[in-house]
Amino acid sequence: MPKLVNQFVCEHLENISRTALERFQDIVRDYVRRRQGVYALYKGPKLYYVGLASNLRSRLTAHLNDRHAGSWDRFSVYLTKSDTRLRELEALLLRIVRPKGNRQIGRFGTATDLRQKFACDIRQAHREEYQSVIGKPRRGSAKVVRGGAKVTGGRPAVLAAYEKRSKKLRARFKGSLLRATVRKDGRISFAGSLYDSPSLAAAAACGRKTCNGWKFWQYERAPGDWVLLDELRR
Repeated sequence: MPKLVNQFVCEHLENISRTALERFQDIVRDYVRRRQGVYALYKGPKLYYVGLASNLRSRLTAHLNDRHAGSWDRFSVYLTKSDTRLRELEALLLRIVRPKGNRQIGRFGTATDLRQKFACDIRQAHREEYQSVIGKPRRGSAKVVRGGAKVTGGRPAVLAAYEKRSKKLRARFKGSLLRATVRKDGRISFAGSLYDSPSLAAAAACGRKTCNGWKFWQYERAPGDWVLLDELRR
């Protein structure tokens, strides 16, 4: 069997009756002794409660006599290799299934709530749709900066079609970490110059005549989640 290096759940015991826990406590306790993980309590086929514990043995035993004692008749346990992500995993489960027995909704700590951004993007989409229907006034040509030199043109920057706010970019080249910023108008700021396409900025960054900027730059899709800029076009 192939070794799963990054496996989080290493053992599990699912859909076991409460009676089995009461009659064979020593066996179950031996499985979960000094082990951490997530557990679930059920009333018939319905999920009643989800919890986590760094000591599953004491937690399962406690639920035989606490306020939940008469509300469940089956249980499952999922043993994990570490407890570093248990709190986040529990929060995810609580927000998705909303078990009846849990009083609190899970919290994600520093995770970004996209609701406000979603509302802003919807309003922007409505404005663009409105303008496409009634038309919008012509504007004079704008100043565009390519390769650090100012030229006159009316074409918007490439990333203007994808971005509504400034965004950080990064790329690794010859052992160095290069950083750039996408401005609100879609232009890329790198090393004191502005570029109206990812490829122009990438070519300047690596000192070449041409470079595919969509495959060169990465952007932070979510905190800590860096992906190729090409993901924006998919």
